[in-house]
Amino acid sequence: MTLGSIVAVLAVILAVAVYSPLLALRTVTVDGTSRVSAGDVAEAVEGQMGTPLALIDYGRITKELAEFPLIRSYVTEMVPPHQLVIHVVERQPVGAVASGATFDLVDPAGIVVQSTPERPEGVPIIDLPGKDPESAAYRSVVEVLLALPPEVLAEVDSITATTKDNVTFVLRGVGQSVVWGSADNSDYKARVLSAMIGNQDEDSLVEYDVSAPGSVVVTPR
Repeated sequence: MTLGSIVAVLAVILAVAVYSPLLALRTVTVDGTSRVSAGDVAEAVEGQMGTPLALIDYGRITKELAEFPLIRSYVTEMVPPHQLVIHVVERQPVGAVASGATFDLVDPAGIVVQSTPERPEGVPIIDLPGKDPESAAYRSVVEVLLALPPEVLAEVDSITATTKDNVTFVLRGVGQSVVWGSADNSDYKARVLSAMIGNQDEDSLVEYDVSAPGSVVVTPR
């Protein structure tokens, strides 16, 4: 068999592999969802059922999944001979914003993840003038919350700011308060605050001021 014949045979084999219904999409599996319906996500892309895996239109999938605002990102995985797996990463709430008679759980970008008539447990109330997720104050609040270690974050009851430089928050329990200042050096401030809380009686009503992290002040309230 000549080299040209071998190339021709390989081309035919490749064409059969690409276009053959033996490798066509038959099943869509979705994982990583809790707030988004996995069934709805699968249904959104089922228009490509029967398409050979190698010819799936991923640009079309991108447009279809853009209709789900709670999907932050996703990764697709082809599993021959018939399966497409969509690994979803959902938006996660960083806090809750009071909105009339309801509470809106919001993610770091300010996208509403869920609304509920009751105050949600496990997340702080974000109290900002105007409640503008595009504001510098909101960005500073989010940066502070993301910098806190889990054990401190779990104790934050509410957090507020009117500018990017005057973040403050209140802890659960007796209401110990924290003056944070700007989001600058938040990782360092978080470590300092965690150490100070660990050395303080949890029943003491005090204020921690870490706005100047090199000079931490703890005062009675």
